[in-house]
Amino acid sequence: MGFARGRRRVAMAVAALVGAGAVAVVVHRVLAPAEVDTPARAGYPAAVTPAVGVVGRLPVAPLIVDGRLRVYAATRQVYADQPADSRYRVTPYWSYRRWPAEVSGVVAEGTTVVSRWSDGKLVALDARTGGVAWEADGPAPAEGWTARRTGAGAVWDPPGLYLARAADSRPVLVVSGADGVRGIALADGRQLWSADVDGGCRTDVATTAAGQFVAVDRCAAGPATVEFRDVVTGAQTTRWAPPGATAELAVTPVGCVSHRSRCRGLRTTGPADGAGHGWLVGEGSPVAAPALDPAGSELDGERVVAVADGAVTGRAARTGEELWRRADLGSARIVAAQPGRVHLLTEANDLVTLDPSSGAERSRFSLDVGRDGIGWAPGLAYAGGGYVAVERLREPVDPDADDQRYFLTSEPVVLAAT
Repeated sequence: MGFARGRRRVAMAVAALVGAGAVAVVVHRVLAPAEVDTPARAGYPAAVTPAVGVVGRLPVAPLIVDGRLRVYAATRQVYADQPADSRYRVTPYWSYRRWPAEVSGVVAEGTTVVSRWSDGKLVALDARTGGVAWEADGPAPAEGWTARRTGAGAVWDPPGLYLARAADSRPVLVVSGADGVRGIALADGRQLWSADVDGGCRTDVATTAAGQFVAVDRCAAGPATVEFRDVVTGAQTTRWAPPGATAELAVTPVGCVSHRSRCRGLRTTGPADGAGHGWLVGEGSPVAAPALDPAGSELDGERVVAVADGAVTGRAARTGEELWRRADLGSARIVAAQPGRVHLLTEANDLVTLDPSSGAERSRFSLDVGRDGIGWAPGLAYAGGGYVAVERLREPVDPDADDQRYFLTSEPVVLAAT
């Protein structure tokens, strides 16, 4: 009897140890840091030439990559689907996950997709395969995932991520954080330079087409200054204060190839003047561009497109000379722009795409999908590769509402080809 009881105790002890071990393994697998890269199993898709008009509606915001893929971001995942003109989101072509870090932002140049994570890690993926091309350490962002349900804030407005080109056309990634800025070679992830900065009194602006990184410096007493750094060396090239600048100086980039990247102009505003002032940016100090003064105007090369008094006009940036005028669009506003195209949304939610050089209409159609109707307000918008995507918000717009109330439907993003 005693021997049997002893055997039972031993068996129970062994079972308990086995159970504890199993639990430990499960906990480790669930909570331990991990990366899961699921590469593409199919060949790289061919580029598509989509029919002009509404492509479809999506639950999340796409970033068009190489004219072939759509890249998306979620809290702990970056993934792609294809083709770019699919009416709906489909099974991922490739996927990359990390745990427990969160996605902060995503940018893409050519076939390289770079994601930034809450722990400061930068992970570059080859868009053709989904495989990791390189990893690097960057300054940690102030926060991790800050985007709403669509992820638009991570892929269309990625905090602290800026693409640039060196004088010899080498692609460069500039990454900024609360206490530092770094230049990274996009080809292989090498750190080109690093600078310590005080993020509490600085505001990042953009990179320029001339290969400079622009930030507003308010750290010293008195008026704020605009700082220009070379994107390859990190060296300060220019410090500039527009006339009448105050400590509250605000600077907005315009004429960018992609979001806040490779921009050709700036608009400065401050409480002292009330009005904005437009500037062209190149190698030296900014040059006045009066046609860029109005808020909401866009720049393409040295041509400015603006909406005022019921008309859309194209003007010479430096002189303000009117080059063309369109008074047939009614009430409209510019929602997005990309090189060679400016996109306007009319009061009836028609998307009108104009050629900035002539005002000629490239396309016009209603941003209506299925039975969703046109009774919505635009949220964040994106333009790239000939496509336009717009978040549709429920009216009246309540920025503090939860996502179910804030967005029009469960698939609030409408994608169109222009």
